[in-house]
Amino acid sequence: MAKDALSKSNTRKARASAAEPLPAETRGDLPIMPMAGDLARVLVSEEEIRRRVRALGAQISRDYAEGGSLTIIAVINGALLFVADLLREITVPVQIDCMRVSSYRNDINPVQEPEIIDMLRLDLRGRHVLIIDDILDTGHTFERVTAEIRKLGPATLRFGVLLEKLGRREVPARPDYVGFSIPDEFVVGYGLDFAEHYRNLPCIGVLRADCQNPPEWA
Repeated sequence: MAKDALSKSNTRKARASAAEPLPAETRGDLPIMPMAGDLARVLVSEEEIRRRVRALGAQISRDYAEGGSLTIIAVINGALLFVADLLREITVPVQIDCMRVSSYRNDINPVQEPEIIDMLRLDLRGRHVLIIDDILDTGHTFERVTAEIRKLGPATLRFGVLLEKLGRREVPARPDYVGFSIPDEFVVGYGLDFAEHYRNLPCIGVLRADCQNPPEWA
């Protein structure tokens, strides 16, 4: 796929990047799981996630339809569930690799220098690469990961996130694909964790303030 094939019109790109709006009111549809009691409220329900992932998969499939194949880099562990579901909605041929990055380290605030724990195995030279992360917060992980991937010589590079946290950016960062824009609150579920807990919640919710202190199991 030529680079100009990836450069869609401004209107289309804006549609690809637009996050699905969230209702302003407090949500009460907590899943029936013991750990769900640690949520103050649900921000994004399981059904809302399903619909948005389907829409993003269709958009990505259209954007890369002429390229032959796409290489997805999953930033783990947080993006595991999102990437797994997204892959099922993408219709173009896909290769996948994972980059393990530590950004929060059992805290509710991301560190300024994210640690890359495990790098890639695939050769990205000349490939069309899409990085998928769980959340765009301060932008430091975005900055570090994209810088490392560019060193590997991809033909094109784009970035997608499940969540974009508003009002928190410390470095310039603009993703190409966004699932949902959320307020500045600490969220867990659907792959997102606190001290490696809550990842298996099917929804995305705000963690109660009294559960945000590093617990004994951290």
